[in-house]
Amino acid sequence: MSSTIERVASFDYVVFGATGDLSLRKLLPALYERDRDGQLPDDGRIIGVSRIGLDGAAFRALAADALTQHAAPLDPATTDRFLARLDHITADAQGTEGWDALASRFDGVADKVRVFYLATHPDLFGPICQRLARAGLVTARSRVVLEKPIGRDLASARRINDEVGAVFQEGQIFRIDHYLGKETVQNLLALRFANALFEPLWNSGGIDHVQITAAESLGIERRGGYYDRSGALRDMVQNHLLQLLCLVAMEAPASLEREAVRDEKLKVLRALAPLTGADGLTHSVRGQYRAGAIDGEPVPGYLDEDGVAADSATETFVSLRAELRNWRWAGVPFYLRTGKRLPQRVSEIVIQFRPVPHSIFGASAGPVMPNRLVVRLQPDEHIRLRLMTKEPGPGGLRLRAAALNLSFAETFKRRVPDAYERLLMDVVRGNPTLFMRRDEVESAWEWAEGLLGAWRDSGERPKPYTAGTWGPSAAIAMIERDGRTWHEEDGQVEDGAPVAL
Repeated sequence: MSSTIERVASFDYVVFGATGDLSLRKLLPALYERDRDGQLPDDGRIIGVSRIGLDGAAFRALAADALTQHAAPLDPATTDRFLARLDHITADAQGTEGWDALASRFDGVADKVRVFYLATHPDLFGPICQRLARAGLVTARSRVVLEKPIGRDLASARRINDEVGAVFQEGQIFRIDHYLGKETVQNLLALRFANALFEPLWNSGGIDHVQITAAESLGIERRGGYYDRSGALRDMVQNHLLQLLCLVAMEAPASLEREAVRDEKLKVLRALAPLTGADGLTHSVRGQYRAGAIDGEPVPGYLDEDGVAADSATETFVSLRAELRNWRWAGVPFYLRTGKRLPQRVSEIVIQFRPVPHSIFGASAGPVMPNRLVVRLQPDEHIRLRLMTKEPGPGGLRLRAAALNLSFAETFKRRVPDAYERLLMDVVRGNPTLFMRRDEVESAWEWAEGLLGAWRDSGERPKPYTAGTWGPSAAIAMIERDGRTWHEEDGQVEDGAPVAL
Protein backbone atom coordinates (compact mmCIF):
# COMPACT_ATOMS: atom_id res chain seq x y z
CA MET A 1 0.00 0.00 0.00
CA SER A 2 1.47 3.36 -0.99
CA SER A 3 1.27 6.38 1.27
CA THR A 4 -0.99 9.27 0.35
CA ILE A 5 0.73 12.57 -0.46
CA GLU A 6 -1.27 15.57 0.72
CA ARG A 7 -0.46 19.04 -0.49
CA VAL A 8 0.52 21.55 2.13
CA ALA A 9 -0.97 25.02 2.44
CA SER A 10 0.19 27.88 0.23
CA PHE A 11 3.55 29.16 1.42
CA ASP A 12 6.58 31.31 0.77
CA TYR A 13 9.92 29.83 1.87
CA VAL A 14 12.61 32.46 2.45
CA VAL A 15 16.03 30.84 2.88
CA PHE A 16 18.77 32.98 4.38
CA GLY A 17 22.20 31.63 3.46
CA ALA A 18 20.67 30.30 0.24
CA THR A 19 24.00 29.96 -1.58
CA GLY A 20 25.65 28.03 1.27
CA ASP A 21 26.39 24.32 1.49
CA LEU A 22 23.32 23.39 3.56
CA SER A 23 20.91 25.10 1.19
CA LEU A 24 22.42 23.70 -2.00
CA ARG A 25 23.10 20.20 -0.70
CA LYS A 26 20.01 19.61 1.46
CA LEU A 27 17.28 22.26 1.50
CA LEU A 28 16.73 22.88 -2.22
CA PRO A 29 16.97 19.16 -3.12
CA ALA A 30 14.48 18.34 -0.33
CA LEU A 31 12.00 20.92 -1.60
CA TYR A 32 12.53 19.64 -5.14
CA GLU A 33 11.64 16.08 -4.08
CA ARG A 34 8.47 17.35 -2.38
CA ASP A 35 7.61 19.13 -5.62
CA ARG A 36 8.28 15.93 -7.57
CA ASP A 37 5.80 14.09 -5.31
CA GLY A 38 3.16 16.76 -5.84
CA GLN A 39 3.20 18.10 -2.29
CA LEU A 40 3.99 21.75 -3.03
CA PRO A 41 1.14 24.13 -3.86
CA ASP A 42 1.07 25.70 -7.30
CA ASP A 43 1.76 29.17 -5.89
CA GLY A 44 4.53 28.10 -3.50
CA ARG A 45 7.57 30.37 -3.80
CA ILE A 46 11.17 29.88 -2.64
CA ILE A 47 13.18 33.06 -2.18
CA GLY A 48 16.89 32.77 -1.54
CA VAL A 49 18.66 35.49 0.42
CA SER A 50 22.44 35.83 0.60
CA ARG A 51 25.22 38.41 0.44
CA ILE A 52 26.30 37.18 -2.99
CA GLY A 53 25.16 39.53 -5.73
CA LEU A 54 23.01 37.20 -7.80
CA ASP A 55 19.89 37.93 -9.79
CA GLY A 56 17.09 35.40 -10.05
CA ALA A 57 18.44 33.78 -13.22
CA ALA A 58 21.91 33.25 -11.74
CA PHE A 59 20.44 31.74 -8.57
CA ARG A 60 18.28 29.37 -10.62
CA ALA A 61 21.37 28.26 -12.55
CA LEU A 62 23.21 27.65 -9.27
CA ALA A 63 20.23 25.69 -7.95
CA ALA A 64 20.01 23.61 -11.13
CA ASP A 65 23.64 22.55 -10.71
CA ALA A 66 22.99 21.62 -7.08
CA LEU A 67 19.93 19.55 -8.02
CA THR A 68 21.93 17.70 -10.66
CA GLN A 69 24.45 16.69 -7.98
CA HIS A 70 22.13 15.98 -5.07
CA ALA A 71 18.66 15.13 -6.45
CA ALA A 72 19.49 13.07 -9.54
CA PRO A 73 18.00 11.67 -11.64
CA LEU A 74 15.98 14.76 -12.41
CA ASP A 75 12.57 14.88 -14.00
CA PRO A 76 12.48 17.65 -16.67
CA ALA A 77 8.91 18.72 -15.96
CA THR A 78 9.51 18.89 -12.19
CA THR A 79 12.79 20.72 -12.70
CA ASP A 80 11.19 23.41 -14.87
CA ARG A 81 8.33 23.85 -12.42
CA PHE A 82 10.63 23.96 -9.40
CA LEU A 83 13.14 26.41 -10.86
CA ALA A 84 10.29 28.73 -11.78
CA ARG A 85 9.48 29.00 -8.06
CA LEU A 86 12.95 30.38 -7.24
CA ASP A 87 14.07 33.97 -6.81
CA HIS A 88 17.02 35.63 -5.09
CA ILE A 89 17.58 38.79 -3.06
CA THR A 90 20.99 40.16 -2.10
CA ALA A 91 20.78 41.40 1.48
CA ASP A 92 23.04 42.14 4.45
CA ALA A 93 21.83 40.42 7.61
CA GLN A 94 23.32 43.14 9.84
CA GLY A 95 22.87 46.12 7.55
CA THR A 96 20.11 47.82 5.57
CA GLU A 97 20.97 46.62 2.08
CA GLY A 98 18.37 44.47 0.35
CA TRP A 99 15.61 44.52 2.95
CA ASP A 100 13.33 46.86 0.99
CA ALA A 101 13.74 44.61 -2.04
CA LEU A 102 12.82 41.57 0.05
CA ALA A 103 9.77 43.34 1.49
CA SER A 104 8.64 44.29 -2.01
CA ARG A 105 8.35 40.61 -2.93
CA PHE A 106 5.43 40.39 -0.50
CA ASP A 107 3.49 43.46 -1.66
CA GLY A 108 -0.06 42.38 -2.38
CA VAL A 109 0.65 38.74 -1.47
CA ALA A 110 -2.27 36.94 0.13
CA ASP A 111 -2.01 35.78 3.75
CA LYS A 112 0.05 32.66 3.13
CA VAL A 113 2.29 30.68 5.46
CA ARG A 114 5.62 32.49 5.51
CA VAL A 115 8.70 30.47 6.52
CA PHE A 116 12.06 32.09 7.24
CA TYR A 117 14.80 29.46 7.23
CA LEU A 118 18.01 30.75 8.83
CA ALA A 119 20.79 28.59 7.35
CA THR A 120 23.38 31.02 8.71
CA HIS A 121 25.78 31.37 11.62
CA PRO A 122 23.85 31.38 14.92
CA ASP A 123 25.17 34.85 15.76
CA LEU A 124 22.99 36.15 12.90
CA PHE A 125 19.74 34.61 14.12
CA GLY A 126 18.86 37.55 16.34
CA PRO A 127 19.84 40.34 13.89
CA ILE A 128 17.95 38.68 11.01
CA CYS A 129 14.79 38.35 13.09
CA GLN A 130 15.04 41.98 14.16
CA ARG A 131 15.43 43.06 10.52
CA LEU A 132 12.41 40.96 9.54
CA ALA A 133 10.34 42.73 12.18
CA ARG A 134 11.49 46.19 11.09
CA ALA A 135 10.64 45.36 7.48
CA GLY A 136 7.11 44.36 8.51
CA LEU A 137 7.58 40.81 7.24
CA VAL A 138 6.51 38.91 10.38
CA THR A 139 2.86 37.89 10.33
CA ALA A 140 0.67 35.67 12.49
CA ARG A 141 1.27 32.84 9.99
CA SER A 142 5.05 33.25 9.94
CA ARG A 143 7.49 30.65 11.20
CA VAL A 144 11.25 30.83 11.69
CA VAL A 145 13.58 27.82 11.43
CA LEU A 146 16.84 27.82 13.39
CA GLU A 147 19.64 25.47 12.39
CA LYS A 148 21.84 23.92 15.05
CA PRO A 149 23.90 24.75 16.93
CA ILE A 150 21.79 27.12 19.01
CA GLY A 151 24.78 28.88 20.56
CA ARG A 152 27.98 27.35 21.88
CA ASP A 153 27.06 27.27 25.58
CA LEU A 154 24.09 27.90 27.86
CA ALA A 155 24.57 31.66 28.02
CA SER A 156 24.75 32.13 24.24
CA ALA A 157 21.80 29.76 23.71
CA ARG A 158 19.70 31.84 26.11
CA ARG A 159 20.76 35.05 24.37
CA ILE A 160 19.79 33.71 20.94
CA ASN A 161 16.48 32.38 22.26
CA ASP A 162 15.76 35.77 23.86
CA GLU A 163 16.58 37.67 20.67
CA VAL A 164 14.49 35.41 18.43
CA GLY A 165 11.73 35.22 21.04
CA ALA A 166 11.44 39.00 21.06
CA VAL A 167 10.15 38.79 17.47
CA PHE A 168 8.51 35.36 17.19
CA GLN A 169 6.31 33.54 19.67
CA GLU A 170 7.60 30.16 20.87
CA GLY A 171 4.99 28.36 18.77
CA GLN A 172 6.43 30.03 15.65
CA ILE A 173 10.04 28.95 16.33
CA PHE A 174 11.23 25.64 14.86
CA ARG A 175 14.68 24.57 16.11
CA ILE A 176 15.66 21.88 13.65
CA ASP A 177 17.68 18.73 14.27
CA HIS A 178 17.61 16.74 11.04
CA TYR A 179 18.27 13.46 12.89
CA LEU A 180 14.72 13.65 14.24
CA GLY A 181 13.34 13.64 10.68
CA LYS A 182 15.00 10.36 9.70
CA GLU A 183 12.52 7.58 8.99
CA THR A 184 14.30 5.17 11.31
CA VAL A 185 14.26 7.64 14.20
CA GLN A 186 10.54 8.18 13.80
CA ASN A 187 10.14 4.43 13.69
CA LEU A 188 11.39 4.32 17.27
CA LEU A 189 8.01 5.75 18.25
CA ALA A 190 6.17 3.15 16.16
CA LEU A 191 8.43 0.34 17.34
CA ARG A 192 7.87 1.13 21.00
CA PHE A 193 4.32 2.37 21.13
CA ALA A 194 2.55 0.56 18.26
CA ASN A 195 3.78 -2.93 19.22
CA ALA A 196 3.10 -4.83 22.43
CA LEU A 197 6.28 -6.87 21.98
CA PHE A 198 8.95 -4.47 23.24
CA GLU A 199 7.42 -2.11 25.78
CA PRO A 200 7.22 -4.65 28.68
CA LEU A 201 10.98 -5.19 28.28
CA TRP A 202 11.90 -1.54 27.62
CA ASN A 203 13.33 -0.87 31.08
CA SER A 204 16.12 -1.83 33.46
CA GLY A 205 14.60 -5.27 33.92
CA GLY A 206 14.88 -6.19 30.24
CA ILE A 207 17.68 -4.02 28.85
CA ASP A 208 21.34 -4.36 29.81
CA HIS A 209 22.62 -1.20 28.11
CA VAL A 210 22.14 1.13 25.13
CA GLN A 211 24.72 2.31 22.61
CA ILE A 212 24.27 5.34 20.34
CA THR A 213 26.93 5.90 17.67
CA ALA A 214 27.29 8.65 15.06
CA ALA A 215 30.52 7.94 13.20
CA GLU A 216 31.88 9.90 10.25
CA SER A 217 34.70 8.89 7.95
CA LEU A 218 35.06 12.47 6.72
CA GLY A 219 37.19 15.06 8.48
CA ILE A 220 36.18 18.66 9.06
CA GLU A 221 36.14 19.42 5.32
CA ARG A 222 36.11 23.21 4.85
CA ARG A 223 34.69 23.93 8.30
CA GLY A 224 37.96 24.33 10.19
CA GLY A 225 37.15 27.81 11.47
CA TYR A 226 33.79 26.69 12.86
CA TYR A 227 34.81 23.26 14.08
CA ASP A 228 37.90 24.40 15.97
CA ARG A 229 35.68 26.64 18.12
CA SER A 230 33.10 23.91 18.55
CA GLY A 231 34.33 20.32 18.77
CA ALA A 232 32.49 17.01 18.79
CA LEU A 233 30.57 17.55 22.04
CA ARG A 234 29.01 20.81 20.92
CA ASP A 235 28.63 19.75 17.27
CA MET A 236 27.06 16.31 17.80
CA VAL A 237 26.49 15.19 21.39
CA GLN A 238 24.63 18.20 22.79
CA ASN A 239 22.01 18.01 20.05
CA HIS A 240 21.90 14.89 17.83
CA LEU A 241 22.94 12.20 20.28
CA LEU A 242 21.00 13.58 23.24
CA GLN A 243 17.88 13.83 21.10
CA LEU A 244 18.25 10.17 20.09
CA LEU A 245 18.75 9.24 23.74
CA CYS A 246 15.51 11.07 24.57
CA LEU A 247 13.49 9.09 22.02
CA VAL A 248 14.92 5.80 23.27
CA ALA A 249 14.40 6.56 26.94
CA MET A 250 11.25 8.70 27.18
CA GLU A 251 7.99 7.54 28.70
CA ALA A 252 4.99 6.99 26.45
CA PRO A 253 3.31 10.33 25.73
CA ALA A 254 -0.44 10.49 26.19
CA SER A 255 -0.77 11.22 22.46
CA LEU A 256 1.15 12.67 19.54
CA GLU A 257 -0.35 16.08 20.31
CA ARG A 258 2.09 18.84 19.46
CA GLU A 259 3.67 19.26 22.92
CA ALA A 260 3.22 15.78 24.42
CA VAL A 261 6.32 14.20 22.86
CA ARG A 262 8.48 17.22 23.68
CA ASP A 263 7.29 17.18 27.30
CA GLU A 264 8.51 13.58 27.66
CA LYS A 265 11.86 14.33 26.02
CA LEU A 266 12.43 17.19 28.44
CA LYS A 267 11.91 14.83 31.39
CA VAL A 268 14.71 12.61 30.06
CA LEU A 269 17.13 15.53 29.74
CA ARG A 270 16.36 16.62 33.29
CA ALA A 271 16.94 13.06 34.55
CA LEU A 272 20.48 12.85 33.13
CA ALA A 273 23.06 12.38 35.88
CA PRO A 274 25.59 15.24 35.72
CA LEU A 275 29.02 14.45 34.31
CA THR A 276 31.01 16.95 36.35
CA GLY A 277 34.35 16.90 38.11
CA ALA A 278 35.87 13.45 38.57
CA ASP A 279 32.73 11.74 37.19
CA GLY A 280 33.12 13.65 33.94
CA LEU A 281 36.70 12.49 33.50
CA THR A 282 35.99 8.87 34.50
CA HIS A 283 32.96 8.44 32.29
CA SER A 284 34.11 10.21 29.14
CA VAL A 285 36.94 10.07 26.62
CA ARG A 286 37.78 12.77 24.12
CA GLY A 287 40.17 12.33 21.24
CA GLN A 288 41.74 14.12 18.29
CA TYR A 289 42.67 12.38 15.04
CA ARG A 290 46.18 12.14 13.69
CA ALA A 291 47.24 11.39 10.12
CA GLY A 292 46.14 8.00 8.86
CA ALA A 293 44.20 6.38 6.04
CA ILE A 294 40.50 6.03 5.15
CA ASP A 295 39.64 3.35 2.58
CA GLY A 296 43.32 3.07 1.74
CA GLU A 297 43.72 6.81 1.02
CA PRO A 298 46.05 8.87 3.25
CA VAL A 299 44.41 11.73 5.16
CA PRO A 300 46.01 14.53 7.23
CA GLY A 301 45.79 14.89 10.98
CA TYR A 302 43.43 17.40 12.56
CA LEU A 303 46.23 19.85 13.41
CA ASP A 304 47.18 19.94 9.72
CA GLU A 305 43.68 20.88 8.55
CA ASP A 306 42.98 24.39 7.18
CA GLY A 307 41.59 26.78 9.76
CA VAL A 308 42.80 24.74 12.77
CA ALA A 309 45.14 26.30 15.34
CA ALA A 310 48.55 24.60 15.51
CA ASP A 311 48.14 23.85 19.23
CA SER A 312 44.37 23.18 19.15
CA ALA A 313 42.91 21.12 22.00
CA THR A 314 39.54 20.72 20.24
CA GLU A 315 38.15 17.20 20.38
CA THR A 316 37.15 15.39 17.18
CA PHE A 317 35.96 12.29 19.06
CA VAL A 318 33.85 11.80 22.19
CA SER A 319 32.65 8.69 23.93
CA LEU A 320 30.82 8.83 27.23
CA ARG A 321 28.78 6.82 29.69
CA ALA A 322 25.53 8.48 30.72
CA GLU A 323 22.89 7.39 33.22
CA LEU A 324 19.31 8.45 33.92
CA ARG A 325 18.10 8.97 37.45
CA ASN A 326 14.60 7.53 37.17
CA TRP A 327 12.81 4.26 37.90
CA ARG A 328 12.68 2.95 34.34
CA TRP A 329 16.39 3.27 33.62
CA ALA A 330 18.14 3.14 37.00
CA GLY A 331 21.43 1.26 36.59
CA VAL A 332 21.27 1.04 32.77
CA PRO A 333 24.26 2.76 31.12
CA PHE A 334 23.85 4.69 27.87
CA TYR A 335 27.10 4.71 25.89
CA LEU A 336 27.37 7.56 23.39
CA ARG A 337 30.07 7.77 20.73
CA THR A 338 30.79 10.16 17.87
CA GLY A 339 33.86 11.15 15.91
CA LYS A 340 35.52 12.31 12.73
CA ARG A 341 37.85 10.21 10.56
CA LEU A 342 36.50 6.90 11.87
CA PRO A 343 36.59 3.77 9.65
CA GLN A 344 33.09 4.21 8.26
CA ARG A 345 30.09 6.50 8.16
CA VAL A 346 27.40 4.95 10.32
CA SER A 347 24.76 6.16 12.75
CA GLU A 348 22.85 3.63 14.80
CA ILE A 349 21.17 2.85 18.09
CA VAL A 350 21.86 -0.53 19.71
CA ILE A 351 19.52 -1.87 22.38
CA GLN A 352 21.27 -4.74 24.19
CA PHE A 353 18.77 -6.90 26.08
CA ARG A 354 19.70 -8.88 29.18
CA PRO A 355 20.78 -12.52 28.74
CA VAL A 356 18.44 -15.38 29.59
CA PRO A 357 18.66 -16.08 33.34
CA HIS A 358 19.55 -19.75 32.81
CA SER A 359 20.56 -21.74 29.73
CA ILE A 360 19.05 -25.22 29.38
CA PHE A 361 21.41 -26.02 26.51
CA GLY A 362 24.68 -27.82 27.00
CA ALA A 363 28.09 -26.50 26.05
CA SER A 364 28.01 -28.41 22.77
CA ALA A 365 25.11 -26.26 21.56
CA GLY A 366 27.27 -23.18 21.62
CA PRO A 367 26.86 -19.88 23.50
CA VAL A 368 23.47 -18.28 24.04
CA MET A 369 23.88 -14.64 22.95
CA PRO A 370 21.61 -11.93 24.36
CA ASN A 371 19.00 -10.49 22.01
CA ARG A 372 20.04 -7.24 20.37
CA LEU A 373 18.00 -4.64 18.51
CA VAL A 374 19.94 -2.46 16.04
CA VAL A 375 18.26 0.65 14.63
CA ARG A 376 20.42 1.85 11.72
CA LEU A 377 19.89 5.52 10.88
CA GLN A 378 22.44 5.78 8.08
CA PRO A 379 23.44 4.45 5.65
CA ASP A 380 20.97 1.76 4.49
CA GLU A 381 18.27 2.51 7.04
CA HIS A 382 17.01 -0.65 8.70
CA ILE A 383 15.91 -2.26 11.95
CA ARG A 384 17.53 -5.58 12.82
CA LEU A 385 16.71 -7.91 15.72
CA ARG A 386 19.20 -10.62 16.69
CA LEU A 387 17.61 -13.87 17.90
CA MET A 388 18.98 -17.26 18.83
CA THR A 389 17.89 -20.10 16.51
CA LYS A 390 18.68 -23.74 15.94
CA GLU A 391 20.91 -24.57 13.01
CA PRO A 392 19.14 -26.92 10.57
CA GLY A 393 20.31 -30.51 10.33
CA PRO A 394 20.62 -33.73 12.32
CA GLY A 395 23.31 -34.70 14.78
CA GLY A 396 22.39 -32.68 17.85
CA LEU A 397 21.18 -29.22 18.65
CA ARG A 398 23.44 -26.35 17.69
CA LEU A 399 22.50 -22.73 18.34
CA ARG A 400 23.22 -19.83 16.05
CA ALA A 401 22.47 -16.10 16.17
CA ALA A 402 20.42 -14.88 13.19
CA ALA A 403 18.68 -11.61 12.52
CA LEU A 404 15.22 -10.53 11.52
CA ASN A 405 15.92 -7.65 9.17
CA LEU A 406 13.53 -4.85 8.25
CA SER A 407 15.13 -2.92 5.39
CA PHE A 408 13.05 0.13 4.51
CA ALA A 409 14.19 0.21 0.88
CA GLU A 410 13.44 -3.49 0.33
CA THR A 411 10.24 -3.69 2.37
CA PHE A 412 8.48 -0.58 1.08
CA LYS A 413 9.96 -0.66 -2.46
CA ARG A 414 10.35 3.09 -2.64
CA ARG A 415 12.87 5.81 -2.12
CA VAL A 416 13.42 6.64 1.54
CA PRO A 417 12.87 10.42 1.80
CA ASP A 418 15.64 12.56 3.24
CA ALA A 419 14.97 13.84 6.75
CA TYR A 420 14.75 17.44 5.57
CA GLU A 421 11.85 16.62 3.27
CA ARG A 422 9.58 15.77 6.17
CA LEU A 423 10.84 18.52 8.46
CA LEU A 424 10.45 21.30 5.87
CA MET A 425 6.85 20.28 5.30
CA ASP A 426 6.19 19.99 9.05
CA VAL A 427 7.21 23.63 9.38
CA VAL A 428 4.60 24.64 6.80
CA ARG A 429 2.01 22.51 8.62
CA GLY A 430 2.95 24.14 11.91
CA ASN A 431 3.73 20.76 13.50
CA PRO A 432 6.59 21.16 16.04
CA THR A 433 6.70 17.54 17.30
CA LEU A 434 10.07 16.74 15.71
CA PHE A 435 11.65 20.07 16.60
CA MET A 436 13.34 21.19 19.82
CA ARG A 437 11.61 23.48 22.26
CA ARG A 438 13.52 26.22 24.07
CA ASP A 439 13.59 24.39 27.39
CA GLU A 440 14.96 21.25 25.67
CA VAL A 441 17.84 23.18 24.11
CA GLU A 442 18.74 24.91 27.35
CA SER A 443 18.51 21.71 29.44
CA ALA A 444 20.82 19.94 26.99
CA TRP A 445 23.33 22.79 27.19
CA GLU A 446 23.16 22.84 30.98
CA TRP A 447 24.13 19.15 31.08
CA ALA A 448 26.83 19.51 28.39
CA GLU A 449 28.41 22.45 30.20
CA GLY A 450 29.13 20.23 33.21
CA LEU A 451 31.24 17.91 31.05
CA LEU A 452 32.91 20.80 29.21
CA GLY A 453 33.84 22.25 32.59
CA ALA A 454 35.32 18.96 33.78
CA TRP A 455 37.53 18.79 30.69
CA ARG A 456 38.57 22.42 30.99
CA ASP A 457 39.46 22.16 34.67
CA SER A 458 41.50 18.99 34.15
CA GLY A 459 43.88 20.67 31.71
CA GLU A 460 44.20 17.37 29.83
CA ARG A 461 44.50 17.39 26.05
CA PRO A 462 42.39 15.08 23.85
CA LYS A 463 43.89 11.63 23.41
CA PRO A 464 45.33 11.03 19.93
CA TYR A 465 43.93 8.39 17.61
CA THR A 466 44.94 7.40 14.10
CA ALA A 467 42.51 8.33 11.33
CA GLY A 468 40.75 5.20 10.15
CA THR A 469 40.47 3.66 13.63
CA TRP A 470 37.59 3.67 16.12
CA GLY A 471 39.03 6.40 18.30
CA PRO A 472 41.41 6.32 21.27
CA SER A 473 42.02 3.00 23.01
CA ALA A 474 40.70 4.64 26.18
CA ALA A 475 37.21 4.64 24.62
CA ILE A 476 37.36 0.86 24.33
CA ALA A 477 38.75 0.55 27.85
CA MET A 478 35.90 2.70 29.21
CA ILE A 479 33.16 0.34 28.03
CA GLU A 480 35.18 -2.81 28.70
CA ARG A 481 35.54 -1.81 32.36
CA ASP A 482 31.82 -2.54 32.54
CA GLY A 483 32.24 -5.92 30.86
CA ARG A 484 30.75 -4.72 27.57
CA THR A 485 32.05 -3.99 24.06
CA TRP A 486 31.19 -1.52 21.32
CA HIS A 487 28.91 -2.91 18.63
CA GLU A 488 30.63 -3.00 15.25
CA GLU A 489 28.88 -4.64 12.32
CA ASP A 490 30.46 -5.88 9.11
CA GLY A 491 27.38 -4.98 7.08
CA GLN A 492 25.48 -8.12 8.01
CA VAL A 493 25.21 -9.63 11.46
CA GLU A 494 28.29 -10.40 13.49
CA ASP A 495 27.07 -13.86 14.53
CA GLY A 496 24.99 -15.07 11.63
CA ALA A 497 23.17 -14.24 8.43
CA PRO A 498 20.17 -11.89 8.46
CA VAL A 499 16.69 -13.16 7.65
CA ALA A 500 14.79 -10.60 5.58
CA LEU A 501 11.28 -9.69 6.68
